[in-house]
Amino acid sequence: MTLPPPEISFGNPRFREATESAEVFDLQFPSALASPWDENNVVPIRAFFPTQRLRRAPVVILLHFWGASDGRVEQSFAEELNRRGIGAVLMALPYHLGRTPAGFRSGELAVRPDVRSLVETMTQSVLDVRRTIDWIQTRPEFDPQKIGISGTSLGGIVASLAFNIDPRLQTASFMLAGVDLAKILWNSSRVVSQRETLRRQGYTEDRLRQELAEIEPTRYASPREDRRTYVIAARFDTIIPKQSTESLIAMLQSPEVLWLDTGHVGGFLVERAVWQSAAKFFEAVFEARPFSAPQRFFSPTIRVGIQANGDHGLQIAAGIDLWRSNRAGDGFASALITPRGPQGFIGYRVTRGLSVGVSVTTKKTTWGVFWNLVL
Repeated sequence: MTLPPPEISFGNPRFREATESAEVFDLQFPSALASPWDENNVVPIRAFFPTQRLRRAPVVILLHFWGASDGRVEQSFAEELNRRGIGAVLMALPYHLGRTPAGFRSGELAVRPDVRSLVETMTQSVLDVRRTIDWIQTRPEFDPQKIGISGTSLGGIVASLAFNIDPRLQTASFMLAGVDLAKILWNSSRVVSQRETLRRQGYTEDRLRQELAEIEPTRYASPREDRRTYVIAARFDTIIPKQSTESLIAMLQSPEVLWLDTGHVGGFLVERAVWQSAAKFFEAVFEARPFSAPQRFFSPTIRVGIQANGDHGLQIAAGIDLWRSNRAGDGFASALITPRGPQGFIGYRVTRGLSVGVSVTTKKTTWGVFWNLVL
């Protein structure tokens, strides 16, 4: 994987549209690693050339999350970058979007309970990123010395691996991502069925870690002080375990770090602000200016689940935190919406997802239990 993909000749990109801040082009090229599905062996990219720039533009490669069905999220980020004179290139990950084989959902084949398949898919992802860099360096619109990468969730994991392997990537941001792939697969709430299948095959977390060593980002880590990075993480993430995110932070060389008070998906409520912060980071890096991640960043903590109390019994509930005792959210007070009207809950977490405490209803204050997850 550390060897670059073979050189190829790229065709001319096809004009798609013009936005307020960029001209948008589409291009396809063959993947450097062939899979059994023809659709997956062609890599579609979408390039945003910023129009408000006199010189060659810096550029950021954008990688989407697992299961993405369109590029809306990444296009929003691309627009934030374009307003700052920074180009963007959206690359579809293997088995996603236009690379999805007929009869499957986008991303369905990307994370399967097959270790060899996982290794091949991650290897293909990194080779495709490296070939995207090859194409970027052929374009007169882009500065070949100012290339960054940004990924969200699965895209962030791929980005961390590509960043460690390819020195042409000068900077990176990782959103809702982590390293130690075995820990992620063995603890993530997103891959329960895949994990159970691996268990039935005789896998343990340690055995999985050994067999995934070839694609583990920490294996290739070689911190360089001249490569600046930014990690945006969710404090209550159950899809990417917090320990895996902390391992990513430890792997990097003094990264800027922003913790959102949300779960893995709750950041959509502050999506625009997140993109603006990341775009400011890349702008500062490319202009050789300092950047400091926000110390405080409003991101609401929203809980959904099943609540039980001495007044109404069992009920569905959703709410927002009004107070927390610490950053881990062990003690908290939430305003809840339930089928029986608004209620309050003040509790303490006893296990992951289970909190006990006091419920405040319209009739009385009584005992309460809240099984919940943070969005």
